Amino acid sequence: MNLPAPCSPTRNPNPPSAESTIKITSRSFALGAALLLFGSLLGATAAAPVKIRLATLAPKDSSPHKSLQQMGEAWKKSTGDQVQLTLFTDGTMGGEADMVRRMRIGQIQAAMLTAPGLSQIEDSVGGLQLLPMMFRSLDEFDYVFEKLRPGLEKKFRDKGFEILCWGDLGWVRLFSKQPAHRIDDYRKMKVFVWSGDSRSADVMRALRVNPVPAEQTDVLPGLQTGLFDMVPSVPIYALAGQFFGPASHMLEINWVPLVGATIVSKKSWDATPADKRAALQQAAAEAGKQIRNRGRAESDEATAAMVKRGLKVTQPTPDDLADWVRFTDEAYPKIRGKLIPAEMFDEVSKLVKEYRAKAGK
Repeated sequence: MNLPAPCSPTRNPNPPSAESTIKITSRSFALGAALLLFGSLLGATAAAPVKIRLATLAPKDSSPHKSLQQMGEAWKKSTGDQVQLTLFTDGTMGGEADMVRRMRIGQIQAAMLTAPGLSQIEDSVGGLQLLPMMFRSLDEFDYVFEKLRPGLEKKFRDKGFEILCWGDLGWVRLFSKQPAHRIDDYRKMKVFVWSGDSRSADVMRALRVNPVPAEQTDVLPGLQTGLFDMVPSVPIYALAGQFFGPASHMLEINWVPLVGATIVSKKSWDATPADKRAALQQAAAEAGKQIRNRGRAESDEATAAMVKRGLKVTQPTPDDLADWVRFTDEAYPKIRGKLIPAEMFDEVSKLVKEYRAKAGK
């Protein structure tokens, strides 16, 4: 029985030449490279934008809010909409302690905070704001701040946050329901203290002052209901928040400058386009400059506006000021090493003396 012959491969009677094979391979390689390049460009174009949610206590349409809005628009323009900023004003994300907590868990990525809030991350920043009557003028404060700034920014970076910009709103004044001149007048009152700042409350008790912890968003209802009788505030916030209604007396004393900074989590900052960060930082620095300049100018304007609506301003006499100096002499040893790290307290004191020596004061 004859078996069929094994099948043999089918042969192309006209096999391609070596030259045509090379041409086909080259065309295939070129097509693959083009597709790969197109895919890379498409992927870059379709990259999801970096979304940064920023919270602040600043009232909606206030000058700090408007400065942050301008910063967001500049970010959008300089990155081709690859960095998008969303603002939450009026404490809608809670008090400053809440904002820091939300940043740590990623619910928000940035916040504009004052020194008590910033102290939740790095307590040495309190040397800029938590030393009553340490600075005699804003020029004096500016000198000390610029010396401390690089070191503070590094400390925040080491703890996972980038400082976008600094700012201040001028001097904090003392607003109270009853007229007051000296520390003993305020010792009879219930004094607002930020609920996240337990160390300040402890220092106040040691100085025979009665602190009542509450959130910044509770200042007006707290004054209206008698929860507390006095609140330290910059005039622009007292006007915007209507604190001056129930607290219709203001002692015009340079208590402390209201210092703040806008910060962002390092994780979110590192997600922004590296080649655009210089432009982002420049826009943030401009916002900080605007906040400082406008805040200082608006302080006097806000006071004048409140006076027209019934605010009574008390000017301290030389004897009153001497009484406050005696109080700070009593307060500083309790603040040093407790509310503010000893090395920061000492550095601030040294720089203040250095400035006054250079200025001939």
